[in-house]
Amino acid sequence: MSCSSSDPGEDESGALSNLTVEVDVVGTSEANPNGDGSGRINLSFSADNAKNYKVNFGNGDVLETSQKNLSYTYTGKGTNTYQIFVSAYKGSEFISKTTTVTIYVTPALAFSEEFNYSGAPDGSKWTFDIGRGDGGWGNNEAQFYTQRPENVVVENGILKITAKKEDYEGAAYTSSRLKTQGKFSFTYGKVEVRAKLPQGGGTWPAIWMLGSNINTAGWPASGEIDIMEHVGNNPGKIISAIHTPSSYGNTQNKAVTTVANVSSEFHVYGLEWTPDKLVFSVDGKVHYTYNPATKNASTWPFNADQFIILNIAVGGTLGGNIDPDFNSGTMEVDYVRVYQ
Repeated sequence: MSCSSSDPGEDESGALSNLTVEVDVVGTSEANPNGDGSGRINLSFSADNAKNYKVNFGNGDVLETSQKNLSYTYTGKGTNTYQIFVSAYKGSEFISKTTTVTIYVTPALAFSEEFNYSGAPDGSKWTFDIGRGDGGWGNNEAQFYTQRPENVVVENGILKITAKKEDYEGAAYTSSRLKTQGKFSFTYGKVEVRAKLPQGGGTWPAIWMLGSNINTAGWPASGEIDIMEHVGNNPGKIISAIHTPSSYGNTQNKAVTTVANVSSEFHVYGLEWTPDKLVFSVDGKVHYTYNPATKNASTWPFNADQFIILNIAVGGTLGGNIDPDFNSGTMEVDYVRVYQ
């Protein structure tokens, strides 16, 4: 696009013409088509007979310069598309051109648990649910949750949550359920958890989130985001789901993807949470997006803080029949990271 203006009678010789604009996003590659995450661009522009230029970067920033090259850094987190508007001037005469750039800016690390220590999980980041819960935590689960080292420990840079077959406090199985409730919660961001899942029929490991208002609003009004669930009786099938007043119980809003070697290799289970949608992935590959056309308290209670939960349930409505030969199974977690 171009437009021009000049004063009547102005000498048209040497008029402005041939405005060109080129944008180079720093760090682009096949793996990173929108840049290296720095947000930096190198912008080149020129026009015949131009004296100076004005650049609108499409995010509210405007720069005037007599140079033909400049570097600029976008700060909007995530992947965003901007229209860059460049005008070349000679006196009152000007011509303009627009170009579009899509660029990725690495979000800041808001929460990081790398488990680079030994012993009990860091009490500044984690607390526990203890006991059998109401109705087996609402799902007829068979385990008693503890915070004993037999069920949860950090060793060699790895968090290990172990479900065991043992008689304990009236239950036939024990396990552990960690949560960041009261320690860390957030609204919108990117979650990545690198984990290796347990084997065994009846195991039900999960990486998930609940609304911080769970104690006042109740469930499902608080909203629940299941980043990863796995059923030991159906190995390799990774489930991602959401629970809201419009979809709970026999969950409708979910997806299942097949992942190889979930119990022998680590995989990164991810969530990107924005004001518009929830995007679920495994090893960076998206397999489910929740983006309801109508967002209200019934379909979208995801506009307020949530906290993170890591656990292994045994049996229950999703875990199903427990293999009589099952003795123990461990979920190993390498890290938990939240970017905003």
